[in-house]
Amino acid sequence: MSSNSYTLNQVREIFLNHMQENGHVIIPSSRIVPDNDATTLFTGSGMQPMLPYLLEQPHPLGKRIADSQKCFRSQDIEEVGDNRHTIFFEMLGNWSLGDYFKEEQIDLMWDFIINKIKLNPDRVYVSVYKGNSSLGIDKDEVSIKKWQEKFTGLNIEAKLGLDPEVEGMEKGVRIFAYPDKKNWWSRSGVPKNMPVGEPGGPDTEMFYDFDPSGSIHDKSVYKDNVCHPNCDCGRFVEFGNNVFMQYKKTEAGVEELKQKNVDFGGGLERIVAALNNDPDVFNIDTFEKAKNKLEILSGQKYVSDVSVTFTDTTNPTFAYRVILDHVRAATFLIADGVLPGNKDQMYFVRRIIRRAIRYARNININNNFTADIATTFIEYYKDLYEELLVNGEVILEELNKEESKFRKTLEGGIKEFDKIYNKNPNQNISGKDAFDLLQSFGFPVELTIELAKEKDLLVDLEEFNHLRESHANASRTASAGKFKGGLGGDGIQEIKYHTATHMLHQALKMVLGESVSQKGSNITAERIRFDFAFDRKMADEEKKKVEDIINEVIKADYPMIREEMSCDEARERGAVGLFDDKYGDRVSVYHMGSNSKGKKRGEDGMFSIEFCGGPHVERTGDMGTFKIVKEEAVSQGVRRIKAVLE
Repeated sequence: MSSNSYTLNQVREIFLNHMQENGHVIIPSSRIVPDNDATTLFTGSGMQPMLPYLLEQPHPLGKRIADSQKCFRSQDIEEVGDNRHTIFFEMLGNWSLGDYFKEEQIDLMWDFIINKIKLNPDRVYVSVYKGNSSLGIDKDEVSIKKWQEKFTGLNIEAKLGLDPEVEGMEKGVRIFAYPDKKNWWSRSGVPKNMPVGEPGGPDTEMFYDFDPSGSIHDKSVYKDNVCHPNCDCGRFVEFGNNVFMQYKKTEAGVEELKQKNVDFGGGLERIVAALNNDPDVFNIDTFEKAKNKLEILSGQKYVSDVSVTFTDTTNPTFAYRVILDHVRAATFLIADGVLPGNKDQMYFVRRIIRRAIRYARNININNNFTADIATTFIEYYKDLYEELLVNGEVILEELNKEESKFRKTLEGGIKEFDKIYNKNPNQNISGKDAFDLLQSFGFPVELTIELAKEKDLLVDLEEFNHLRESHANASRTASAGKFKGGLGGDGIQEIKYHTATHMLHQALKMVLGESVSQKGSNITAERIRFDFAFDRKMADEEKKKVEDIINEVIKADYPMIREEMSCDEARERGAVGLFDDKYGDRVSVYHMGSNSKGKKRGEDGMFSIEFCGGPHVERTGDMGTFKIVKEEAVSQGVRRIKAVLE
């Protein structure tokens, strides 16, 4: 990095100050694991925690909100290795909840990128929505006009390109119009994929051109394609997306929301890379100390090569990027309470730790190292994300434990490989044997290939890839079925289960003691899964008592009451929540009971009271009969209940 480089912390602070100066309330980041959202395993965008308010529930802190949200995108694991993809990142966000709209948002963004952080406007390009005649939605003329006004105000020609993927970088084109697949945003993608009830809308994205000469494109695997801002060659990097969330999917198509919203998401790491005019996001300051440690451990310098992509798995640059990204992600996930394991979110923590260890071997790191790398990230982020310091010992312990375990797995895999070889010393390794080594021992196929090569043998990669693809398709199908539904679709049953989490939390406190605290939950239309801190197995009579308490509350048909109040008042009244530090000065609180308004938790008439953004049933009598189907250990000191409403 150069001496005048921007740091991640500096840019985050400038953005949040800019938004605060423009009337936005700054809120802390939510957890990486979303609370009570069955549609996804992780918080993958800044808008996820804001969904109830984008669907017109009033936000207790007002109509202008901003933050920097921790995000994790498990679906991008295989993309890591190029110069710009990371599975963990911070997303700068600002929202207008029925307040300002397109023109004002573009003004805000222009002021931030050009006047506040002084990004070179000659390198900035934007995309807009081309429109969709079948939906009756025209191209976004308002955004086009506003962007042209901004660019021409600095004497920059700003023509509109209507067919970028054919026309490419025509002279004077600064604004590029794309169809649904590029410039429509919802959690479910294009309008035809959106479930009924899901919000979405057109967006306008911002790109930085790292290489006006086009040499990056000419050297890339995409050199035979037309280059444009959405090209994957690495010349352009999208650093921000302004979503105009003005529609909702209906049975008939899409209809306009009464409340038109703005949802901005900006990739903090990518913005810093653009400011430093360095297309390699792994050269920003947050990775500097980690890279230095890896260079010492491996004896190899990091080579910043933009031409290296996610396909170049044997390249040392690829290995460095995987390690840096995956260890940082694992550090934040463990800090948020997700430990390595075999199920759900825990599986991904285990997978990325092991993937980092696998590629460390490619740069000659063969002893435990992940905790040393994690220490650099804890130190870097500790002032903003206190959970890293609070859980620092747990983070390092879990990384060391998982790494030691996997290194034994590697040894076991090598022994198993030797058995396969010794059965038929002169026969190539079948794809089935390679796949069995991967599935049964977690043994990477790259290592199988290396060991086979040492014995002048080949691996049947065609058969291996076929088996792996078949397995992946089956896993994706299972995952899609498991996590279908949620607030954007047929959400009534999920809403019932969401309400039941409050009841279960309170009932557990009543039966097992006040020390019980929620550690996480996951809801589908079929069941609730609730994790809580407790140090032993529940007795059958305790489970029965919890069921009886909840079913009595359901039978009583209490109203579910939402109030907005100060955070201090909510705590005074005994409101509980997963993580109090995520709440601002004004909070949304839900309570239930025979006469709960104005009362404290534990007083006559009050059953439960919790910090929550909703949604909930209107009355407890709408829910059915609550039944615990399983109670089990998740990790040391954490139990899990699975329950249904019949």
